[in-house]
Amino acid sequence: MKEWKIEKLKHSYGIKTLFEDVSFSIQEKERIGLIGVNGTGKTTFLKIIAGLEKPDQGEITRPGDYSINYLSQKNELDAEKTIFDVVFDRDTPMIKAAKYYEEILKKLSDNPTDSKIQESFTEAEKKMNQEDAWNINARANSILNKLGLKDSGKRIGELSGGQKKRAALAQVLIQEPDLLILDEPTNHLDFQMIEWLEGYLSGYRGSLLLVTHDRYFLDRVVNKIVELNNGELENYPGNYQQYIELKAEKEMDEQRIAHKQKQLYKQELAWMREGVRARGTKQEARKQRFKTLEGQVKSQEKESELELQLSGTRLGKKVLELKEASKQIETTLILDNFNLLIQQTDRIGITGTNGSGKTTFLNILAGEEELYAGIISIGETVKIGYYKQINEALDEDKRVITYLREIAEEVKLSDGSSISVSQLLERFLFKRSMHGSPINKLSGGEKRRLYLLKILMQQPNVLLLDEPTNDLDVQTLTILEEFIDQFGGAVIAVSHDRYFIDKISNKLLVFKGNGEIEETFDSLTEYLEKHNQSKREKNSETKKKTVKQTEKKPVKEKTTLTYMEKKEWETIEAEIETLEVEIEETQKMMEDVVSDHMKLKELTDKQSELTRKLEEKYSRWEYLAQYV
Repeated sequence: MKEWKIEKLKHSYGIKTLFEDVSFSIQEKERIGLIGVNGTGKTTFLKIIAGLEKPDQGEITRPGDYSINYLSQKNELDAEKTIFDVVFDRDTPMIKAAKYYEEILKKLSDNPTDSKIQESFTEAEKKMNQEDAWNINARANSILNKLGLKDSGKRIGELSGGQKKRAALAQVLIQEPDLLILDEPTNHLDFQMIEWLEGYLSGYRGSLLLVTHDRYFLDRVVNKIVELNNGELENYPGNYQQYIELKAEKEMDEQRIAHKQKQLYKQELAWMREGVRARGTKQEARKQRFKTLEGQVKSQEKESELELQLSGTRLGKKVLELKEASKQIETTLILDNFNLLIQQTDRIGITGTNGSGKTTFLNILAGEEELYAGIISIGETVKIGYYKQINEALDEDKRVITYLREIAEEVKLSDGSSISVSQLLERFLFKRSMHGSPINKLSGGEKRRLYLLKILMQQPNVLLLDEPTNDLDVQTLTILEEFIDQFGGAVIAVSHDRYFIDKISNKLLVFKGNGEIEETFDSLTEYLEKHNQSKREKNSETKKKTVKQTEKKPVKEKTTLTYMEKKEWETIEAEIETLEVEIEETQKMMEDVVSDHMKLKELTDKQSELTRKLEEKYSRWEYLAQYV
């Protein structure tokens, strides 16, 4: 059994100690979710395990042939390479054979009559057979298709930020190492991609270590939770739901102990105040015990204050309204005569496909972009707080507390009392020792948390949140969700995080692209289940139809697949999926060109041909499946 292990890990970042005498191991086929507050060193921990960062101290043991792939939060891909080059950017014989085959196949497609290229193609097929590389080639095409990267010849430099992240994800998934390390893999994925990734990782044959804010994803993928807290690792067997149960039990036990400590603390405090002057060993020991108890009790009191109950400004009945709103950016239609009334206590979750205009919609509500046509009405008392995907430009040399004091010296709470900026920082998981630190000393997640706190300090009565779950830790999200629950104004949040949307919203806007927006009062989980059920029924009907059409065809008496049929079987499901996607895309294109009869005829012919090919593939699948 393969195992990765580190013992007595010690590591610091500047003057901050991240790990102190930590031991950790990853067993074969373990699926571990690493959680902890931003700034505790999760990403550093992943880099140490991946071998990208050397610890100050620690003994690492692993097999000599142990392979590790690491997905970073940051894009580090070569902008000049194509998606295909990036995905197959390894020197293993299998990947070399697959890469060579794809290169020759493209040349043969461009020059099908070239005899030299034909000879090279025959040689490429021979290498694919020798290295048993047909499966990796089919898997690569399937993964790229599922991640919305159909044009593998496109350069990385031409991709959007989200597409680059998905290309990097495809790269680490295709190679199937012994240990797969993923840092926030669901960022920049829509809900369909996230669901697919859940299924893919659940069946992964190697070990898995991941950091994610997506609690449904954790619940469905991992079988162990490791919490990083104050430089120590705490292990919890099971998924996220089991972690919550075990964590709650542990905290109840700690509360019982804390209650006893408080009682003892009061007794010790009374004794200290009596002014006993004896200097015996017994009395000195009691003084020392008093100091220890005092530190423990105060620490517990601080931990119990992790909450956010800021007041907001008064909001009138009229909030926001869109009438016959239309918006188009170049050739992309965002809104098409769209009507929406946002009321005082609305909690609207917005989700949908990437590139469908969700962020543009928030920009319109915030007044940062104008409509192409239609009207937007904003109430006189509306005060918008807009949390964007990208932080405002921060003065990295400015100190944390100074950054917030530019807003106010103190903040009113919902109960009418006030607290200082320093107290507010502590309630939002910034230790007092961090208040005087320059912003450039914060982690990426801590900067996001500070930016969020600044927006909430401005006491808005309408909150616009654009992917707030990206780069925020689970504990901060829990505080934000509780704040939203108590918030007196309207909240409109764009997110692909199903847990977050389920928890905070009472209405969904699903952006499907081309100006189509579906409104529903279902939770996102309910909506996705209905959507998937409808898709399953549709696929089932298609297969039944295909089976019926092939019933009369004679089946050759045989018991096993030939060599070439085995190769065909390995790739046929990916080919079917590709054809289904192409048919769906063609249908959408047909809907956009209804008035252009020439173009419509061309697309209709294309769809007919694709449908014919799909039926042929289903027929072949049914035939081959008899002998697998």
